[in-house]
Order: sequence, then C-alpha cells, then structure tokens
Amino acid sequence: MFARYAHAPNALGYCGPAESAPMATLPPAAVRAMARRFSGAWPYLRVMSRLTGIDDPLDRRLVESYWLGGGIGARLDPAEFLAELLAVIGPVAGHYWAHLTPDLASEAAANHCFHVFGVYPWTRLLGRGNDEHPVRVLDNCRITWGAVVSRTENELTVLARRLEWDGHRLELAAPAPRQIPVWVDGYSPAPEVKARDLVALHWDRLCGPLAPEQVHDLADSTARQLSVTNDRLSRK
Repeated sequence: MFARYAHAPNALGYCGPAESAPMATLPPAAVRAMARRFSGAWPYLRVMSRLTGIDDPLDRRLVESYWLGGGIGARLDPAEFLAELLAVIGPVAGHYWAHLTPDLASEAAANHCFHVFGVYPWTRLLGRGNDEHPVRVLDNCRITWGAVVSRTENELTVLARRLEWDGHRLELAAPAPRQIPVWVDGYSPAPEVKARDLVALHWDRLCGPLAPEQVHDLADSTARQLSVTNDRLSRK
C-alpha cells in the first residue's frame, strides 16, 4: 500500500529516491529500502510506530492511517505526535521550514493531509499574487477520492473534487469529471478498476480502490485539515 500511494510523486521526481522501475513492482525488501528514503512519509511512520507500539513502520494499519487519515493514527495525541515529529524533521529543516514549531499543534494530525497543508510551506505562499501554482501543488499532493463514471481500455472518467482558493479560504469544489489513466509506463495499481468503483488519486494518477469507510476517513481528515488551515490563514 505504501508503494501504491507513493508511486506517483516518486515517478514524477517529487519524493523519494530515483528508481528505474515502478516502486510498486519491486520486491518487498526493495520497497522497504526505498520507503526509508522518503523524507516526508517515513518520519511520520516512524513516529506513529513508536507511539502506537507497532514495531513495523510499514504495518498496513499505520500506512493506511497515514495516507487516508482515521484509523490508529487518529487516536494519537496531536501535541505529543507533533513534538515527536519535530524532533525528527526539525534538525534537517531549512529556512523554508521556520514555521515548524509547537505552534502547529492545533493543526497537527498523524496523516499525509497534515503534512501537505501544515508542514509543507505551500499554504504560506497563498495570497502573494501567484496563487495558481501553490494551489495546484496542494491539490495534487493531497490524496483525492473519486467515483469512477466510466472506463475505456486505458482511461477512467472519475468524478472528484478539486481544491480551490477564493483569496481567503481553501475549499473543495463540486465533483467534476477528470480523465485518469489506468496504466502509466506499463504499471497499474488497479488494472481491474471499473465503473462505480471508488478510487484514490495522487498527482492525478490512480492509487487503487477505496472502500466506503476509507472514503469517509479521507473526506473527514481532509475537511478537518482544511478547517484548521483556514483558521490559520484567516489570522495572517
């Protein structure tokens, strides 16, 4: 699961190490070695492992909770989690990351959505006259859920919600169709996906199918993160 969700940004050169083969097609030992080189996701999984007592940072319970929200990570104390996370990532943060302080406790959550909106600097670039780029990155970097409307041989039409910025707040737009490839460079995380399936997207690429309860967790964690991020942005 880690590889399926991390594959798109890794293949696009945004996160993790360079690798010639699709991450999710590698043997488990190679995936595990690569996962340790993701400077964003791996610290979260390490801290979640330590705080939950689950020995393996790539235990599916931790991985699913990280990517989608909900689950075991949602039961962690945000302030305690943030303190542990900052102890790991703080020493290697550069000047773009000066905002990584205990003041983030009100936004903190042990999931990817917090990393995108709270830890990454992109929300802090909004309102400076060139909002299109940070909004695009925020929208693509978060995990999006959608419903498959139709499928051709190698393309899905998926109804999903884009992120929008009105100059004051970040909101999710109404569901709209977008075209998503089933296969990219000879790899598909869900080759059997079909109409009416629920799916997860990352950088407009398919991560795999979602159960209704996973969609609920992802939608809930996203709504929560947008709310606390908008509270911060309103105080700028």
